[in-house]
Amino acid sequence: MAEIRSADRLSWSGKLSLTSRILAVNILPLALLGGGIFYLDSYRKQLLSERYKLARIEAQITAEALAGATRERQEALLVQIGKEQHMRLRMFDAEGRLWADSFALDEPSFTFSDPVAEPWDEDFARILDRAVDTIVGAEPIPDYIEPEEANADSWPELARARQEGFSQIQLRDAPDGSPVINAAAPVGLRGATLLTTRNAVDITESVRSARSTLGIAVLLTLGASILLSLFLARTIIAPLRLLASAAVRVRQGRERDVEVPRLPERRDEIGLLARAVSDMTGALRHRIDAVESFAADVAHEIKNPLASLRSAIESLPRVEDSELRRKLIDIATHDVRRIDRLVTEISEASRIDAEMSRATLERIDLAQLVQAIIGSREARAENQDRSIAFSSSGWAANIMGNAQRLERVVENLLDNAVSFSPPDAPIEVHVDNDGERVTLTVTDSGPGIPEDSREKVFRRFHSVRPESEDFGNHSGLGLAIARTIAEAHDGALTADARPDGKSGAILKLDLPALR
Repeated sequence: MAEIRSADRLSWSGKLSLTSRILAVNILPLALLGGGIFYLDSYRKQLLSERYKLARIEAQITAEALAGATRERQEALLVQIGKEQHMRLRMFDAEGRLWADSFALDEPSFTFSDPVAEPWDEDFARILDRAVDTIVGAEPIPDYIEPEEANADSWPELARARQEGFSQIQLRDAPDGSPVINAAAPVGLRGATLLTTRNAVDITESVRSARSTLGIAVLLTLGASILLSLFLARTIIAPLRLLASAAVRVRQGRERDVEVPRLPERRDEIGLLARAVSDMTGALRHRIDAVESFAADVAHEIKNPLASLRSAIESLPRVEDSELRRKLIDIATHDVRRIDRLVTEISEASRIDAEMSRATLERIDLAQLVQAIIGSREARAENQDRSIAFSSSGWAANIMGNAQRLERVVENLLDNAVSFSPPDAPIEVHVDNDGERVTLTVTDSGPGIPEDSREKVFRRFHSVRPESEDFGNHSGLGLAIARTIAEAHDGALTADARPDGKSGAILKLDLPALR
């Protein structure tokens, strides 16, 4: 437990959802890598764009310098500019024939690198170059190949410059993957043209340097992501293991010794799970206690009539007096009926929770339901000559409920009132709706319920009956079942004394009103 709390105090992990944390940890390196790749492509395009402008300006300035100069001066300029700018310059006459090449006039100012002779890291760098181009969808660049015939028509950029009369740019790919920028420009007015060639190795070096920096950043981010993932796994796995251990102990039957951690400091899904498991364990304990208590009560309640029945049956063979035999048979018959009633009530009490969880609720006017039940009881003469006075007030007593089960509640309340009310005293039934709650009160004129027994009457098998009533005619489950049904409707069933001070009791059913 201390380990979990320490881990929660070290981070924000207890306050953010697991989904947010997992996404953040896993997306960060991918987002950095993807963004970096597209940044590198944009950076490369920007460098090339700047170099295109420079190549165009250089070609135009060189062409202006060559125009009008003598042949010797032109050759000298080609060699000088080629050495200073590390370019190759070629002049073509009006017929497109090559008549001057700086590389032929003097030593070449640059040479293309041979990929075969380069070390493995350069090969790997070229593979990465192609991979990035594929990812960003870069347009393919034609390879730089010297034409077999040295004339202007062999170079598309020269042909366009001769035709259109202004400078042209063409990008090609050197054998080592570096860019080669050709610029073609007209020289003078007699149809001569100039072709400049530059191997922009520095662009490739700049892009690869930026890519190396990006790679280091991605690796660092990936390392941080791995550490965060491990930390995240720790903050998830540790409490889950603790909860799993508690669940295993509960399954093994040692739930009394298990304290399921609620992790109140965590407001994420782990905290919700911990509190749900803790509440579930508490509800399970309560249900087990209720089942054990109910089983003990059932055994006790059935044992008494069984003992009486056994005694009567064992005595019958030894009794010859017909009157006494008749009484023993009556006792046995009464005990059988009592056991049958107990089994029926116990069966209903045991399944009522499950039935209510599956029951379909409908709109019900409680006042109309109560009136119908009272009329039906009078028609069946179930009120034992007691008069029942019904009244209602407020709005229509509409609720959402299960009519069959609510009918059982009303029947049990009326049965209880009829049992305890004197024959000459009316039973008052009142339904009220204050807009928030609908209440049903059943008031009798019996001896009342002592204050310390007003909760006991709702316990299972608690039965205190009038002296005039035959023993064993009630199971002691009626009010317990009625309260269970009321609570299943988000309501309550309580007992109280009459507010007017007269002898008697009030049983009150309280349910949420339907707005």
